[in-house]
Amino acid sequence: MDSLTQIVLGASVAEATLGKKIGNKAIILGAIAGTIPDLDIVTRFFVDDLTASVMHRGFSHSLIFPFVAALILAWILKKIYSSYTHVSFYDWFKMFFLAIITHPLLDAQTTWGTQLFWPFEWRVAVENIFIIDPIYTLPFLTFLILTAFQDKLSKKRRLFNSLGLIISSAYLLVTLSFKGVAHYNIAKGLEENNIEYKDINTRATYFNSILWSSQIELEDSYIFTYYSLFDKSKPIFTKKFPKNHNMLQPFIDEKKIQQLIILSNGHYLMTNENDELIFWNLKLGLKGFDENASPYIWSYVIKNNNGEIFFDEKNEKMDALKIQERRSFRNNRNYSKEFSAFYERLKGI
Repeated sequence: MDSLTQIVLGASVAEATLGKKIGNKAIILGAIAGTIPDLDIVTRFFVDDLTASVMHRGFSHSLIFPFVAALILAWILKKIYSSYTHVSFYDWFKMFFLAIITHPLLDAQTTWGTQLFWPFEWRVAVENIFIIDPIYTLPFLTFLILTAFQDKLSKKRRLFNSLGLIISSAYLLVTLSFKGVAHYNIAKGLEENNIEYKDINTRATYFNSILWSSQIELEDSYIFTYYSLFDKSKPIFTKKFPKNHNMLQPFIDEKKIQQLIILSNGHYLMTNENDELIFWNLKLGLKGFDENASPYIWSYVIKNNNGEIFFDEKNEKMDALKIQERRSFRNNRNYSKEFSAFYERLKGI
């Protein structure tokens, strides 16, 4: 999830672990520890953007990393605060371990997913919460601020921090139940429309847990739909979007192609536009909020130059020209109209 959320989570977990002994130092150190897994973004300075995207949420988000990082950090802090005889090496280790491991566990619930079981490439993506959700973060942040202003031995301090952890965790459980309701109704709609499908992928939409988008895999195509918890009518499905995976077959053994497939969790479409082969990653959901919604959001242009494969990510800052194109696209968007369409769909049909 976003950095602020991970800072709050790490700080709160560290406070619950060691706040009684070191006070606000636990909040500060936990906040730092909670952001450490996302330092894997530095890989973009050493490898190409595609490889960096595949590596993101890899080792640093695995179940192995918190153990290794906590050992190192505990040793360092034990040396720095050697005068803290009331804080053992195990105390430091437990605080850092819990502050770090909660980061990938939370990220695993978003649409991007994490390689919890690194070095295996399988990404865990429960998709019950969007990468930014103010309903999760803001109450949590409020209770953390209240906690920081209490004496380290105060009962109010423990109460405020516990409430932040309990309410945020309860919200995650609620989002799982909401996702279950959305998934059930979408599956029921498919059955009523006699649509045979291979898989349903339901995920939270922007900043909320009321409106859900769903990607339905058919034999040779995908269809999509939305479901709001306020819906009173049946789901309305989009037209079919052909997979066209055969277009990728000549390059299927290329390392970069395999990286693209891994990045998309195997959910992608292929198109040919002006003699350019386009790989569409379906991970980011839909553009639009009705039956005319389109999955064409995140793409790579695949170019074959004398047998060598090149990639040009359409929505990435690859060079000055691409940055300009992206800014132009943003400037020309009607955000008010988009928000209005989103809000109308969230209210239900």
